[in-house]
Amino acid sequence: MIGNKEKNLQAFHVMAKPTGAQCNLECDYCFFLKKDQLYPDSDFRMSDETMEAYIRQTIEGHHVPEVTIAWQGGEPTLMGLDFFRRSVEMEKKYSKPGMRIENTLQTNGVLIDEEWCKFFHENNFLIGLSLDGPRHLHDVYRHDKGGKSVFDKVLRAARLMQKHDVEFNILCTVNAKNSQHPLDVYRFFRDELEARYIQFIPIVERDNETGNQEGTQITDRTVDPEQYGRFLIAIFDEWVRQDVGFMFVQFFDGVLASYVRGRSTLCILTPTCGEGVALEHNGDLYSCDHFVEPRCLLGNISQTSIPDLVSSDAQLTFGQAKSETLPKYCQECKFRFTCHGECPKNRVLTTPDGEPGLNWLCVGLKAFFEHVDRPMQIMADLLRRGQYADGIIKILAQEEGRSVPKEEKVGRNDPCPCGSGRKYKKCHGA
Repeated sequence: MIGNKEKNLQAFHVMAKPTGAQCNLECDYCFFLKKDQLYPDSDFRMSDETMEAYIRQTIEGHHVPEVTIAWQGGEPTLMGLDFFRRSVEMEKKYSKPGMRIENTLQTNGVLIDEEWCKFFHENNFLIGLSLDGPRHLHDVYRHDKGGKSVFDKVLRAARLMQKHDVEFNILCTVNAKNSQHPLDVYRFFRDELEARYIQFIPIVERDNETGNQEGTQITDRTVDPEQYGRFLIAIFDEWVRQDVGFMFVQFFDGVLASYVRGRSTLCILTPTCGEGVALEHNGDLYSCDHFVEPRCLLGNISQTSIPDLVSSDAQLTFGQAKSETLPKYCQECKFRFTCHGECPKNRVLTTPDGEPGLNWLCVGLKAFFEHVDRPMQIMADLLRRGQYADGIIKILAQEEGRSVPKEEKVGRNDPCPCGSGRKYKKCHGA
């Protein structure tokens, strides 16, 4: 049975955690810091043998031309640069003819310097940089182990990566504080940081001592559901009128994919899950990054290969549970096609008729989906006709009585016709 499933497995995604739960920060909402309880006697450093097994098995298990080798944490840069130099050599050793390997690394940025940036650039790493907005919002929950701000160090990392032409995106959590200032957050990333790719991750933090997805009590750092909807709507309204094709917001793109193709590109918005697994520093493989806990341990890659574990009955059951436990209230929702109950880790509420499994974010997500339905349909129609989605900027401007000059008449140093206030060369002419 496993063999049949493995034969059909074309690709999967592994988040490797070479330092486990070890980190040089102590962010208040980080559930993963508690995962050190799983390995009380560990040094939390991935061996070269485990690193080689991860890379070899991932490459061998893929039957598509592109493979992603992903590093996360904790804080992966604590392994030191030489570890990643050796990982790149392993990729070269096992790469198949015609295969393209992409490296990604999620970091808090504190240790990033010139040497790291040169390495990232030379080896085409895509970096995810964790930042929660401007200083007064970032510093609320993100700090070092002494409680001190690391904002300047993170900002320095961003500037260094820009200097060395390192491709990076922003991972911003949406929490109880910064969710109240959506445009401050968005404009900081767009205008001050000049970042172009943003991933918003809502904080839904269960109040327990294990960091596991258990219990239904939620901390006060958790984003309010209605405020989460307002946060997304405020940013969307600015984005859809001036930034489509210039700024890329992962959640918006993921929803748009549902309208264009009938299925999202984001795991949280797909009917089932299970194709993204988490690899601990010692080779233990778990069902998901958010479910690194004993009940979701699939096995160890020193004993069973990653493709076999991803194809296992246990993982298939885990993935199918997302749809099989979806409450009737969600099954009958008109936005099920683009939501599917969002991420199972956030399902802590009961539906109006008392059925368990309702997502904490439901009310905010429904408000957002309702608000963006028509513009999403317009962009999807543009894409189906072979046009660009940013055509919606002109459509909405005409509907709202705003004039948008023809782009071909705009000079590179002229104000951009989208109304952003930036020069054309720095905006839609980029």
